[in-house]
Amino acid sequence: MDIDGQVEEAARRVQVRFVTKLKPPFKAPPTSIAIPSNLTRLGLSSIVNNLLKAGKDDWNPEPFDFLIDGELVRMSLEEFLLAKGISAEKILEIEYIRAVAPRKQEEPSLHNDWVSAVDGSNSKFVLTGCYDGLGRIWKAAGSCTHLLEGHTGAVTSVCVVNPRVAQDGADQIVATASKDRTLRLWKFDADEPSDQIKRIRAYKILHGHNASVQSVAANPAGDMVCSGSWDCQIALWQASGSDTGDVVSVKKRKKDAEEEDPQVEEEAKSTLVGHTQCVSTVVWPQDEAIYSASWDHSIRRWDVELGKDSLNLYCDKVINCLDVGGEGSALIAAGGSDPILRIWDPRKPGTSAPVYQFSSHSSWISTCKWHEKSRFHLLSASYDGKVMLWDLRTAWPLAVIDTHNDKVLCADWWKGESVVSGGADSKLCISSDVCVL
Repeated sequence: MDIDGQVEEAARRVQVRFVTKLKPPFKAPPTSIAIPSNLTRLGLSSIVNNLLKAGKDDWNPEPFDFLIDGELVRMSLEEFLLAKGISAEKILEIEYIRAVAPRKQEEPSLHNDWVSAVDGSNSKFVLTGCYDGLGRIWKAAGSCTHLLEGHTGAVTSVCVVNPRVAQDGADQIVATASKDRTLRLWKFDADEPSDQIKRIRAYKILHGHNASVQSVAANPAGDMVCSGSWDCQIALWQASGSDTGDVVSVKKRKKDAEEEDPQVEEEAKSTLVGHTQCVSTVVWPQDEAIYSASWDHSIRRWDVELGKDSLNLYCDKVINCLDVGGEGSALIAAGGSDPILRIWDPRKPGTSAPVYQFSSHSSWISTCKWHEKSRFHLLSASYDGKVMLWDLRTAWPLAVIDTHNDKVLCADWWKGESVVSGGADSKLCISSDVCVL
């Protein structure tokens, strides 16, 4: 019986052709071959590597993922075909792509306290915010070039203000939000060579919230920022243009002498009112629309010109994080006080129900972020200490990054192929060579 069973198992083979959009040296011969139907992703990856290394002595094995009819295979080939009702009688076309998973972990960059915020939208540097009240600019792992000094409370959120890549010689502008109820705007030269850390002070201090500021985001034009706060309000601020606020002098010590460092203090240009609890996250993906998430269980889209919300989604959980991206830059991803990452498509009628739900985390979700150049990929971070990479074409995470040994509080993409994350272990971690595209 055992022998017959082995023969029967060996006889279960399927004719396949491996195809790809990848360029050489990742193109396998287009001929069809017969393979065992019980192979999983790892077995399929082994076959493709064998096809690719033919005649190449220096070939290094590469992990691959596989798609059939546009859906990622996350079970054995036989189970997938049965589940999808796909016939194994004809030649099966299987597309392979490079696996979306980090291939390298950089040395952690240590902070003095919790790393609560990170922005990787500029390819030249990573911006972090810390519970020690400082912002930091990192050009690489372990290489801090600037300290942003001035907040009197923990930094809760940071953002790079456009231009995302400043012209050579032009100052880069970044914004920070804090538990001290203020936001601050900073200028620095991202290209300036420096052998030691440069300490800089904000050129503009934004006053107006009467509680901790939880989130800050810049509009695409780079001339405005918005903020969300525990005071339940969203405030809009001028980031550039003429400085019309009150100028105050802040003394700073330089080379044992005291100088007057002028700073502009400004109030909000306008406020958006509607949330009834803490506004935990704001994003500003289009100049005319701001999205916000709140502990009042709602996600709102605001018409900037009218100052009113044009979309109001209800979730039965407190919402900690929000991002807009994916197909048509229109999908709303959010996470909160349970382990489920939810995604809505507001273009569809009956939008109140999420179109995707991912539930591999084991604790609250602190961050979610779409990949800027992919309509399928996004990341999430959680208090379970993990960062997960997702593809909308499968319900399972593509990769689980567990470089932190405490809660992960923030995460972002950097340079399109790295993941940067910060946590309660006081570390900035960089996971690189992810190969999303």
